[in-house]
Amino acid sequence: MTVRVVVADDQELVRAGFGMILQAQPGIEVVAEAGDGAAAVEAVRTHRPDVLLLDIRMPGMDGIEAAGIVSAESDCKVLILTTFDLDSYVYDALRAGASGFLLKDVRRDELARAVRVVAAGEQLLAPAITGKLIARYTERPAPSPDAAGRLAVLTARERETLRLLARGLANAEIARALVISEHTVKTHVSNVLTKLGMRDRIQAVILAYETGLTVPGRPD
Repeated sequence: MTVRVVVADDQELVRAGFGMILQAQPGIEVVAEAGDGAAAVEAVRTHRPDVLLLDIRMPGMDGIEAAGIVSAESDCKVLILTTFDLDSYVYDALRAGASGFLLKDVRRDELARAVRVVAAGEQLLAPAITGKLIARYTERPAPSPDAAGRLAVLTARERETLRLLARGLANAEIARALVISEHTVKTHVSNVLTKLGMRDRIQAVILAYETGLTVPGRPD
């Protein structure tokens, strides 16, 4: 199955470079390029790609706004590009519906792998990066009863699975921690996403911090 990609970046050379790298990969097709957020949104509407590779900082409509529109209107996965590993916009981009982010100095093999991972519906961020980003940018006040109440739909085991996800554990590590099979972990993760109405694991992790299920800097 071919992964169809739109590449959006306001720097023409960067945009063309990423496009050439991806187009040269087996099973990946670059269907359009865009120079700003508004053009990226229109390209997604026109071409219906599997993945939008999106620069976070662009003139006019930026990557955050574009990610929010694309995530609300389609099933296209958004992969954010940023210059800094702790860019203050990254957390906002994830909340807008992005499935992860990459640094612009990413190696070509990592770029292709990231596009395939996101297209398959998986989270892009490595466990260590997930924890680092969420801990840095979640400035969470005491959770409101309404926020904490969102977790009431989960079973005790599903809540525990979510808590371990928020700690950055992979499925195999969660399975060992809970003494269950990886297949069962996948089922719990799927149930968590469905019950909470989340697109992917990253949004579920963010909710774990926002509701107080996990607190940055505190060992669970």
